[in-house]
Amino acid sequence: MRERLVTLALIACSGPVLAAPDTLHASTVEPRAFGYHVGDTVERELIVHIPDGFELDEASLPRPGARGKALELQGVSQHSTADAGGTRLTLQLRYQVFMAPAEVRTLEIAPFSLGFKGEGREQSLRVDAWPVTVSPLVPLEVSPREGLGELRPDLPPPLIDTRAAQHRLLAYGAVLLLCLAWLAQVYLALPWWSRRKRPFASAWRQLNHLPPDSPAPARRAAFQRLHEALNLTAGEVVFEHGVDRFVAAQPRYATLRDELLAFFRQSRHEFFADAPPAANDGRWLVEFCRKCRDAERGAA
Repeated sequence: MRERLVTLALIACSGPVLAAPDTLHASTVEPRAFGYHVGDTVERELIVHIPDGFELDEASLPRPGARGKALELQGVSQHSTADAGGTRLTLQLRYQVFMAPAEVRTLEIAPFSLGFKGEGREQSLRVDAWPVTVSPLVPLEVSPREGLGELRPDLPPPLIDTRAAQHRLLAYGAVLLLCLAWLAQVYLALPWWSRRKRPFASAWRQLNHLPPDSPAPARRAAFQRLHEALNLTAGEVVFEHGVDRFVAAQPRYATLRDELLAFFRQSRHEFFADAPPAANDGRWLVEFCRKCRDAERGAA
């Protein structure tokens, strides 16, 4: 805080100049003169002793908004108190720095004059300029030291731990595979396996290559294989007199009732008759087995 005496200029506008024991004088409380940057505010305080019989001419006060290239007056406030032989006037002036220099610059708060009226004459009081040093926000040339020169490259994005998500995906995949395996077993494997295990389908795979003039051992083996298929389908041993009961229990074979009776007759003739079998017994057995297979899977 620094006080200095302000130059006093008395200008008589009318009447003779009279010397007064109480004179108009002022002192200032100046701000620091260094360490400012663009956007900072600077406050200046002026304390004026006004003798009795004089008053401040309001029109002579600096107007807020008055702006140069570097400093702008933001506001003016005043406060008056009684003083010995007159009035004590305190003025607060607030400036803002608008310059952003590339290097250190010294600016000046502009001087101004205050006018006072009284006792048939006018007086003025001049307030001198005050220096203010403004520095750049960043130095013009930075150190070439690492980290202070060129812009540093962007850091790579941080990696996110995806192990938990991968484990969840593996678990979901395992559950999905189990579900697919179950569906495949229910809708593909089991039906296919059951078809492969059907009695007449199995017999057909063994007899479909039986020649018409097959020898007696092969022909008798074919009859035995068809008897096994009938017994497996019925769940019991089927004889000729039980054909009607078999057809009643297995309606899908109802259209083959006559062929079933013929099969039992030919089987009895094959195993117990002395006469030789008919020439087409092998072909008839294959055709009969095919019809039973088709009825078994619902195609007949």
